[in-house]
Amino acid sequence: MWPYPTMLAHRGGGTLAPENTIAALACGFAYGFRAVEFDVMLARDGVPVLMHDPYLGRTVAAAGHVFDYAAAELQQMDAGSWFAARFAGEPVPLFAEVAAFCQAHGIWMNIEIKPAPGFEAATGAAVASAAGRLAGAPLLSSFSETALAAAAAAAPATARALLFDAVPADWLARARRLGVVAIHCNHKRLDGATAAAIKDAGLGLLCYTVNTVARARSLFAMGVDAICTDRIDLLTPDLA
Repeated sequence: MWPYPTMLAHRGGGTLAPENTIAALACGFAYGFRAVEFDVMLARDGVPVLMHDPYLGRTVAAAGHVFDYAAAELQQMDAGSWFAARFAGEPVPLFAEVAAFCQAHGIWMNIEIKPAPGFEAATGAAVASAAGRLAGAPLLSSFSETALAAAAAAAPATARALLFDAVPADWLARARRLGVVAIHCNHKRLDGATAAAIKDAGLGLLCYTVNTVARARSLFAMGVDAICTDRIDLLTPDLA
């Protein structure tokens, strides 16, 4: 059984706001979404911050890697101008700031542990420790099995999900070894037989990044429990 919301705003505000920012969370909230997915990695000083890429330059006006900077330095950087001029000066947020926003507004969190290479265990442990202190039963997810194992050790009571692009043949063995409650995967590479097998195993099933109503409905009909979308302007929170 999937005890969580069925529709999640991807990276906060999908295609309508700069990803992984407070502005994105506010945008998703304005469109009625009360569930969100976002990415967390560690700054140089071990403080969790919202960021998808381990390097700067795509969404943040700076050079180098995230782990080259302390969290306070990252907070001074512009994470909004790349998206639109009206978001100029939007800062890189701390995970603690985002968690506070979500809890204040009743937003459920799917927190993707997104470690930079070489920081898998440290990121998993730090993010899980912080998430484990939150109310509202957040769900941790990651492509990194090392990060998930560290998360389990740091906060065993906080639920976890294993992320795949294409679900591999040994998905069940990996899931059991890590003690996850769900599989998250790319909807483009999911077939009905695999979806049925995941559900038959008693695991939840979330698909990313689904951006048309027709595809969302076909996935729900297939037995998928939840969908993460960029098109929060097209796919409504009550679509399921």
